[in-house]
Amino acid sequence: MPKGAEFLVAVLQNRFNAEILDRTGLLGFTDWWLTAGCLAQTVWNLKAGEAPETGIEDYDLFYFDTDTSWDAEDHLISRCADLFSDLPIRIELRNQARVPIWYRQKFGLEYGAVQSASDGIDRFAYQTTAIGLRRELDGDYRLYAPFGVEAAPHRVGLRRESCQMEKHLAAS
Repeated sequence: MPKGAEFLVAVLQNRFNAEILDRTGLLGFTDWWLTAGCLAQTVWNLKAGEAPETGIEDYDLFYFDTDTSWDAEDHLISRCADLFSDLPIRIELRNQARVPIWYRQKFGLEYGAVQSASDGIDRFAYQTTAIGLRRELDGDYRLYAPFGVEAAPHRVGLRRESCQMEKHLAAS
């Protein structure tokens, strides 16, 4: 079985990942990903013999929309909350096109232009969480892993060779 297929089988054992992937298409996004810790932590949990959902604080959903107004994002966050209101989890929905608006103020660094939801995944500092998964309208799953999924089973975060934060620190 290819690595991506093994990864998919593992993350779908987390019932919340599966529900999010099944329902998010109802929000009408064309460019979105379930990403980060909810995927990696599920794999780690299974490897450790724990329940797939153990210790996952939130489920990150990235999407891309050229409407970068706070009102537009807030409206979609409300729709998302309604869609998943029956699940006992916290979902963090964020428009990646808005990140450059607030990132510098929060972290002191320029984020740069964003052209798609996957741009946020590309900028993760750790290979273990730089993975996105979505379910297309035709039912097929699509995996986005710019650094592969091989690092995902390792609890130790494998830092990318270069990331924006490292470049900033080196220049200081």
